Amino acid sequence: MFEFCAALRGDTSGSCFKEERNMAWRFVVSANTPGNYSWHLYSANNQQVAWAGESFASKYNADRAANAFKAGASSARYEIYTDAGGKYRWRAWRSSDKVAASGESFASEDSARRAAENVRMNAGSATAP
Repeated sequence: MFEFCAALRGDTSGSCFKEERNMAWRFVVSANTPGNYSWHLYSANNQQVAWAGESFASKYNADRAANAFKAGASSARYEIYTDAGGKYRWRAWRSSDKVAASGESFASEDSARRAAENVRMNAGSATAP
């Protein structure tokens, strides 16, 4: 982001990078179909990085699930796997329950692992739904 901003603005102060780093990660709960809700986690650059991986019958339950993931993201077990299209993804587990899924696929296993670690490190400080 910094190099892109610096090139666009001719700015080498790093102000664009600093602005992005000060933005908070956030959970958003919304209806994905009438009467069903899910949570999504967005990074500081407004890209979806995770979602619940399931729908909930009420907004209340989706809020509870988002807050539970927020509280347990740092201790969850993250698994890297290959999807049907041959791309890499991650998913997070607490106990035997899947609690989150990657928001995108990755071309390399290393990229998926870095993305999962980024979620592990940042989800706990994200703004709650």
